[in-house]
Amino acid sequence: MIQIIRLTLVSWAVLSAPFAMAVTFMASIDQSVWDVETSKFYCRLSQEVPTFGRGSFFHEAGEKAVFELSPTQKGSFSGDVRLVAEASPWQPGLAPKYIAQLSVPAASSPDQIKPLMVSDQYAGEMLVSLFRGMSPTFTMSNWLGSGERARVALSAANFQKSYSDYMACVDELLPVNYRQVARTAVLYPPAQWRLSDASKDRLDLIIEYVKTDPKVKELYVDGHSDNAGRRLLNRDLSKQRAEDITRYLVANGISEEMITTRYHGERYPAVPNNSKANRARNRRATIRLERE
Repeated sequence: MIQIIRLTLVSWAVLSAPFAMAVTFMASIDQSVWDVETSKFYCRLSQEVPTFGRGSFFHEAGEKAVFELSPTQKGSFSGDVRLVAEASPWQPGLAPKYIAQLSVPAASSPDQIKPLMVSDQYAGEMLVSLFRGMSPTFTMSNWLGSGERARVALSAANFQKSYSDYMACVDELLPVNYRQVARTAVLYPPAQWRLSDASKDRLDLIIEYVKTDPKVKELYVDGHSDNAGRRLLNRDLSKQRAEDITRYLVANGISEEMITTRYHGERYPAVPNNSKANRARNRRATIRLERE
């Protein structure tokens, strides 16, 4: 038991030693406010860190949540940054938990404000720590280029209610974002033009997105073929592919006025028609979204 206690004390000392002389930025309990932004396209949970900047969890549709620590002052930090979940003032005796060692690349220009980005894996650990009442804390060794240490901590005070609102937003996000549906290719077996169930599932994602995003004003559907067979037959086949997709989109609520349907036969291969695998890639129809 004595050995276990000693190990715990050593762990605390190792994690705490770099922080002892550091300048600390953290909202007090009274200042601690968690803001939630919600939409079908993204959810954001953020807190202002007084005199330093803002920390934000950002969850985009179709992606995993990430975290961004954004300073208001240029050159606030660069180089190595240690991320540790520390006990809040109301958790005396709770040992800190190491999360990650991060790195901030130097800004490309003196005027650039470089945020610290935290990947989804560590962002998830930060959220769990906050939910448990702990404070994710970033310690940097080169504050404002001075070589001095600084600590930037998120306060867990008043976190629970905002976290519930944030997770309610996440549950309502679209399954995809614009980048994931803006360019889509549907592939076909030889001489086929009807949609498979898998292709319909993909089109359903596009339909759901277009119905939700009023900025999408146009859809372009282009049919293509490989170079096997006669050219006129390939042109007709590409026409059937494009028109079948357009019919599916319209039948599922997309305005026909938004859609431009075109067909090209074998004229515009995605890759050279010099192998079986390449020809399979050229037997396609593409759907392209355009926003205003």
